[in-house]
Amino acid sequence: MKAILLVDHGSIKEAANRMIDCVGHLVQSIAGDAAIVRVAHMELAEPTIAQGFAACVEAGATEVVVFPYMLSPGKHSTRDIPRMAREAAAPFQHVTVSVTPAFGVHEKLAEVVLERAGVEARRRDLPAPCTCMRPEGTPERWCGDACREASSNVTVAK
Repeated sequence: MKAILLVDHGSIKEAANRMIDCVGHLVQSIAGDAAIVRVAHMELAEPTIAQGFAACVEAGATEVVVFPYMLSPGKHSTRDIPRMAREAAAPFQHVTVSVTPAFGVHEKLAEVVLERAGVEARRRDLPAPCTCMRPEGTPERWCGDACREASSNVTVAK
């Protein structure tokens, strides 16, 4: 059974920490019984990544996909969370673990920005393939591993 472990940074503000619980409930509601969804904080709050990983296994997961609930491919989402996921997975040799890129550049995030700003989306005919909408003349994969082109890539953390 596949599990998704949503991991945010963690905060000293309780309301900020509760937000990931709301996101987890939303993702679980949409996924239904297709996946187990649990949440964790990288630091400053519980559940920790190790606790969240164990909760996934206790719920029956044999595969855990760790999703860094962060916008950009910074050091936490590319280095710290994958390392912590490997450490959390170590006691569970029968469970596979992988880590997705952070949100990065994705047209659905642009839609959320427009909605929150009260602006109607006027253009829906994005170029195919949608190559991360980088500015003209910039190198390939300019925005890194969280580029829209790489959004389906998952790195194995074990």
